[in-house]
Amino acid sequence: MDSRAASEAERTGKFMIKAGIIGATGYAGNELVRILSCHKDVEIVWLGSKSYIDQKYSKVYQNMFRLVDDVCKADDVNELAGQVDVIFTATPQGFLAGLLTEEILSKTKVVDLSADFRIKDVAVYEKWYGIRHQSPQFLGEAVYGLCEINRALITPDTRLVANPGCYTTCSILTAYPLVKEGLIDVDTLIIDAKSGTSGAGRGAKVANLFCEVNENMKAYGVASHRHTPEIEEQLGYAGNRPVTLSFTPHLVPMNRGILVTEYASLKRGPDGSLPDYARIRAAYEKYYAKERFIRLLDAGVCPETKWVEGSNYVDINFVLDERTGRVILMGALDNLVKGAAGQAVQNMNLLFSLPEDEGLLMPPMFP
Repeated sequence: MDSRAASEAERTGKFMIKAGIIGATGYAGNELVRILSCHKDVEIVWLGSKSYIDQKYSKVYQNMFRLVDDVCKADDVNELAGQVDVIFTATPQGFLAGLLTEEILSKTKVVDLSADFRIKDVAVYEKWYGIRHQSPQFLGEAVYGLCEINRALITPDTRLVANPGCYTTCSILTAYPLVKEGLIDVDTLIIDAKSGTSGAGRGAKVANLFCEVNENMKAYGVASHRHTPEIEEQLGYAGNRPVTLSFTPHLVPMNRGILVTEYASLKRGPDGSLPDYARIRAAYEKYYAKERFIRLLDAGVCPETKWVEGSNYVDINFVLDERTGRVILMGALDNLVKGAAGQAVQNMNLLFSLPEDEGLLMPPMFP
C-alpha cells in the first residue's frame, strides 16, 4: 500500500494486518491489490512477481498510478513469511506445494488461490493436474475456503486456506442447498459453465488473442477440466456420498464473469411426489437467506454476469421444469472477485476475526 496509508496507521496507532501477495502481477493478484488497497485494516508490504522484479507496480498496471508506489519484489515466500501476517499466493499450480514448510506456517497464515490444497486426495490431484504433489502433509489441515459453507472452520487458529476456484465456487454454491437437502439426484447433475477470458490468466497464449476470442465461443476441457474433481468432492461432502457429474466449461468473448447453468432430475419423496417450487425455494432460503454475498433472485429472474461484475456477490436462481421432472439452476459471479481475490479477502477477514464483508462492499459495476 502507498506511504499515505502506512503513515495513517502509524498516526492512529491502529493495528494493521501486514499482507504480502505472491503473483501480484497476474489478474487475480492485481484484483487483490485493488481490493486490499481499500481495506481499512490491511497494509500491503510485498508485491511479489516473477517477471517484473524491481519495476514499479504502477508501470505494470497503470490503473494503479499514484495509488500504489511500491516496486515489485521476488516471489520469495521464505523471506516474506517473517515480515507479514498473511501471504496470498496467486500462483500457478505446484508453486506453493513445492516450497511450503512448517517453518513458513509457523510464522504466517497463507491463503492460496491455486488448487494445490483444495483436493484432499493426492492421487486425484496428481491425476487431474498432471504434477506430483510435493507437500501432501499439509492437505489435512488446509481448510477449503468457501466461506458460506465452511465458515466455522476458518478461524484465527487456521494457518492454511485453500481458496476455491471460480468455476467451482459458482457451481458448488448454485447446487449446494439442493444436494444438502436431498432434493435432486446428484448423479444426473450436468453443469454447463461459461467464463470470460480473464479466467485464463494474463500470460500470452495464442488461444486468447483478440482475433481468436472475439466473435467466438468454444467449449474446452470437455470431460477433462481439472475443476471437475473439486466440484465433485465438495458436493460429495454435502450429500454425504461420492459424486460423479458432467462439467463442461466454455470461453466467451468478455473480460469477466462466470455463468453456470445446471440441470438435474428431482428426487421423489416418500409419497412419490416431486418437490415443488416452494420447497426448492425454501431450501435455498434455509442456507442463503442471511448470506451477505449470495443474492437469491426473484422468481423468473435469471442471473446475468453484468449484474455481479466487479463485486463479491453471487446471484442464484432456478426454474422448475415440471414437464421433464428436472430443475434448472443458474448462478453468476465475477471470476476475479468472488471467484478469486474477493473470496480470498473474505477468508482473510475470518482468519483475523474481522467483519466478513470488510473491504468487499463495493457494488457491482454497470454497464
